Amino acid sequence: MQITMVAAECAPIAKAGGLGDFVHGLARGLAARGRQVQVIVPRYDCLRLDCVSNLQPVGPELWVPYYDERIRCDVQCGQADGIRVILIGPSSAQGFFDRGVIYGEPDDLERFAFFSRALLEYLHRAGERPDVIHCNDWHTALVPVLVREVYTGLGVTRPRLCTTLHNLGYQGVAGASVLRQVGLDPERMMTPDRLLDPHQPTAVNLLKGGILYSDSVTTVSPSYAREILGTEVGMGLQETLRACEHKFAGVLNGIDYDTWNPQSDPKIARGFWVDSLPNKAVNKMELRRRLGLSEVRKPIAAVVSRLDQQKGMDLMVHAMRRVPMSGGQAVLLGAAQDPEIDARFRVLQGEMKGNPDCHLELGYDEELAHQIYAAADLVLIPSLYEPCGLTQMIAMRYGAVPVARRVGGLADTVFDANYGDKAFEERNGYLFDHYTQAGLDSALDRALWLWFRYPEYFRQLRINGMRTDHSWDRSVQQYLDLYDRIRR
Repeated sequence: MQITMVAAECAPIAKAGGLGDFVHGLARGLAARGRQVQVIVPRYDCLRLDCVSNLQPVGPELWVPYYDERIRCDVQCGQADGIRVILIGPSSAQGFFDRGVIYGEPDDLERFAFFSRALLEYLHRAGERPDVIHCNDWHTALVPVLVREVYTGLGVTRPRLCTTLHNLGYQGVAGASVLRQVGLDPERMMTPDRLLDPHQPTAVNLLKGGILYSDSVTTVSPSYAREILGTEVGMGLQETLRACEHKFAGVLNGIDYDTWNPQSDPKIARGFWVDSLPNKAVNKMELRRRLGLSEVRKPIAAVVSRLDQQKGMDLMVHAMRRVPMSGGQAVLLGAAQDPEIDARFRVLQGEMKGNPDCHLELGYDEELAHQIYAAADLVLIPSLYEPCGLTQMIAMRYGAVPVARRVGGLADTVFDANYGDKAFEERNGYLFDHYTQAGLDSALDRALWLWFRYPEYFRQLRINGMRTDHSWDRSVQQYLDLYDRIRR
């Protein structure tokens, strides 16, 4: 089976968040099962080319339709972490992917619409006919639409189409010009049964198109699938999703056990596992030295997160103040795209400067993230909503107990130490329901109480989490089963 994954990100070469980890993890898992897999991403000027080997030009000269003209694209092929990657770089006055960033540009909709048309033009001109094209989020949601509306008429009839919804908070809502740009007729496409946005009568919803035109639609956890079908977490697409319920499923993400392995992680001070758990204390000591925290017998409660409303920024701010008052030490590593949110956390950073029990590091630092997970006793995940979440899985792998809100993928992976029907050896964290300070405090206080009063029980929670299987194995098999179904 030949599978082409198309996305805006793929770790380690282009990563801004969990999407990059998903594409990397699933692609590696599929390849390990003997499937032919390639990933197509834009050739950003900020791409980690040091992670790509054997990079060389590939395919025929590529000219991609853009309104009434054509733009030449350079196409290169290489290997990244054992995965075949195709990089498409347009040579245009707009400099679509020469911005020094992956996202956050005013013309993001136009940039990724062009990429969607370009990748299909490449597959068509190169004569590549994958069995499955796996699309991800709104950035590539035009791909299924273009296959059905344009490329089927050109003889591209083989690929089955799967679209994964990683976060319905971002849907790619655009004006009609984005359709004209890629060669689609706005009058035909902007109808309620096609790409017309449910709430803006003059707007196109790209993600809606991906849902309607795909053979299969998935999201990244069973609980998030239920939430977006039946609650406001569906962000206005509930009706579209219910109409497609027959082809919709929630498949829980995994994490890459080669990248996240506390036994062999080169980024941490001392490797450890269940049978060498005391070595975790070395990592705790080194993190305190690096961040200027006092070396005392206190639990470290950490936040490693994107800083935005979805991730629960109000409760993060509260936790940074509350944890030191409750006898612990608080650490935060995160970056905000929104200038107002960034300013808010910089004020908090200034407030906590010099505090021996609190440190905020604002920015993205992959090495420090590994070190925080390796040192932390607790990892706080107070999300407003959470499609899947990798943070809780990584935390457990590194012997840090998650304190999380019971939503989406968090509800599927974190099982409360005190409440629930799981056997004790399956309990691995603390949950709260209400998005309030009191809700977070209730779970946090229970976790801190156990750490101080019953360290052996807390140690067992760590071990329970470390032994939980969050690898890609189960998820990869579910996707293979899904691909087989849509190919019949």
